[in-house]
Amino acid sequence: MSAIGSIQEILALMPHRYPFILIDRVEELIPGESIKVIKNVTINEPFFTGHFPDNPVMPGVLILEAMAQATAFLAIKTTENQNLPRSGNEIFLFAGVDKARFKQPVIPGDQLIIEASLGRSKAGIWKSSAKAFVKDKLVSSAELLAAYRDVNA
Repeated sequence: MSAIGSIQEILALMPHRYPFILIDRVEELIPGESIKVIKNVTINEPFFTGHFPDNPVMPGVLILEAMAQATAFLAIKTTENQNLPRSGNEIFLFAGVDKARFKQPVIPGDQLIIEASLGRSKAGIWKSSAKAFVKDKLVSSAELLAAYRDVNA
């Protein structure tokens, strides 16, 4: 298990940029197995101006996206360890979500802690499961699918 660290390290591997990078720090990583990431939720997030101005709540689809980004980071680090032939144009595309559940709202000031684990991969489709917590309370969970694709193919 190793700590990955900063947003700079995340940006070096992920194609996302502001305002759509939804993970701030990787706390734990075991390539091929699991990851734990942090998303600090602040009132400055652009989606809070419309969701909902008088009672700001982080949209569930963005919690799912944060979980997908965590699993993509884990998958990227896993492929690095597998020495797969690469063109340098590969990315993980969100391909599906199953069994998504939302248990309580996520609001400004919360720190979203996402824990995810890889399941299996077959023919470039990766399956994972993820849970999001605020403190020790489960706020969301889902099974996610990602497609590993060469964007220039």
